[in-house]
Amino acid sequence: MTRTIAPRLRILVLLLIAVTGALLAGAGPASAHAALTGSDPAQGVVADKAPTQVSLTFSEKVALNDGSLRVLDPRGTPVQTGSPANVSGTTYAVKLKSGLAKGTYTVTYQVVSADSHPVAGAYTFSVGAPSKTVVSGAGPAAGGGVVGGLYAFGRYMSYAGFTVLAGGAAFVLACWRRGAGVRPLQRLVVGGWVTLTAATLWLLLLRGSYTGSGKFADVFDLDLLGQVLQTKTGAALVSRLLLLAAAALFVAVLFGAYTRREEGPEKRDLTFGLAVGGVVVAAGLASSWAMAEHASTGLQPGLAMPVDVLHLLAVAAWLGGLTALLTALYRAPAETPVEAAAVRRFSRLAFGSVLVLVATGVYQSWRQLGSWSAFTETRYGQLLLIKIALVAVLVAVAAVSRRWTGRLTDPVARAGKARKTQAQARKEQVQARKEQVAAASAAGGGKGAGADDSERAAQLARQRAAVDAAREKRLRDADPNRFGLRRSVLAEAGVALVLLAVTTALTQTEPGRTELEARAAGSASAGSGTAAASGALTLDMPFDTGGTDGKGVVSIDLDPARVGANEMHVYVQRPNGRAFDVPEVKVAFTLEAKKIGPLPVNPDHITTGHWSANGVQLPMAGDWKVAVTVRTSDIDQVTVSKNAQIG
Repeated sequence: MTRTIAPRLRILVLLLIAVTGALLAGAGPASAHAALTGSDPAQGVVADKAPTQVSLTFSEKVALNDGSLRVLDPRGTPVQTGSPANVSGTTYAVKLKSGLAKGTYTVTYQVVSADSHPVAGAYTFSVGAPSKTVVSGAGPAAGGGVVGGLYAFGRYMSYAGFTVLAGGAAFVLACWRRGAGVRPLQRLVVGGWVTLTAATLWLLLLRGSYTGSGKFADVFDLDLLGQVLQTKTGAALVSRLLLLAAAALFVAVLFGAYTRREEGPEKRDLTFGLAVGGVVVAAGLASSWAMAEHASTGLQPGLAMPVDVLHLLAVAAWLGGLTALLTALYRAPAETPVEAAAVRRFSRLAFGSVLVLVATGVYQSWRQLGSWSAFTETRYGQLLLIKIALVAVLVAVAAVSRRWTGRLTDPVARAGKARKTQAQARKEQVQARKEQVAAASAAGGGKGAGADDSERAAQLARQRAAVDAAREKRLRDADPNRFGLRRSVLAEAGVALVLLAVTTALTQTEPGRTELEARAAGSASAGSGTAAASGALTLDMPFDTGGTDGKGVVSIDLDPARVGANEMHVYVQRPNGRAFDVPEVKVAFTLEAKKIGPLPVNPDHITTGHWSANGVQLPMAGDWKVAVTVRTSDIDQVTVSKNAQIG
């Protein structure tokens, strides 16, 4: 059976690699885990006169409160007025006091992205001339400190609880129905439910402080809790708690009425009902993550959320079922050992789960990375490489487990095992009689010595229990194939624990696609500060022509950005900051208030990713619209624009 599956698996892996390459080569734009992509005034700029407001542009919509955007003067005094507001799309602004003095001002922001993660930072700009400032440029800490660590631990435990709860129940219903009456398995699944419930309540309490002040004392602030309940994440956590109530009923029936029901049509009907109800509840619990995290925002959320649900269910079926199998192999009583048929059924379930994981993982990787370079140039990509390596190790160990399973279910091996077990059982019976005689003699000696009858009876019961426990352990360890399977499954479970930790870290990490966008915008913004100090103007505009390799950032440098002749430089970069040599770039200037333009400019190609034009005439001061048309192929082009104040 293994030889038949191996070629098919190799073909499937090669096909998935080819699909991944095609997807990453033609990846379109997406955003998740918001990043700052622009600001006005820009980072490091020295403005001639004080601005009336500060605006920040993010890669996706964010949630704000009254203190999300702050502007501090050189002495650290807030100079913003009113609350920050959404002015257009993903741009948010806060008004400033009039008559700001010369010096360096610090802008700090702390917002919550659409995928539930806190984002914070800071930058500076100057009015008139730079000056010393008492404000730290680090900005507020988002999702860090003690509260951040506790929140990350709560996320890990919630994933672990869901995996054990859903996977353990699936193992019982799909692989080993007799396991419903095995006490260690019951404790495992109930423990998963308790862990997930406690972790969900823990996250609900920590959420307000995690996305806000980061202070542990705020964990018990009921006002913050009320604000959390009005957010998307709060609604997801509350819905998870409601679904856990339904899961409690499911567990009660599975380990109560189901175990007492005799085999027959009624039990088959109950099995079908539990299977349908369990899938619905498990899918609902998985949706509570999908609806509030990376899958809920960015590219194709309508497809990404169901794919995320399938991914989580496959993880639970594989890793949770693996934990249940390990418990059954080590803790199941000798009179009800896990059958070879149950191990074989789980092997098939695990194989199907791996196929689903690979398919859904390929889609998620394309969606969150968008390019091959993001694998090595971003933290998300590096963590994803670690996860892929761990999955490969897990699959390799699982292959060893499949070999042990094959030996366990082989008829010849089973016959030999039966003969050995019978001989071992006879030895066990003889040994048990000797131990019982020895125990009875010890009890008799105690009676002659005048010991209390109840104490002798208790001592004899303990001795008999120890004998029975030793006999059960010897019976479980007698089969070398079963012993080998136990060791390989234990190794799988160890790798699975590390894999779950890496997966939890991935859910809290900025996707590679967004990190590259923010990095490109940040490098362009840093360049704009130098130009602005000398009176020049720099405009950065992300673009996407929609075709293959059609995404990047175009920067316009205009010097001196005043009425009359100007020198213009155009730079086109890829999202990772490298020069992008597109076939054509055209620029047009329009002063809509005076109905002047568009005034076309065709810059000359200087070098890779660089165009230039001299003597660009702007006849009048005002708010000019600068439109740039970028063509990346014969049919793929786009026009992006931005307004600029020409003095």
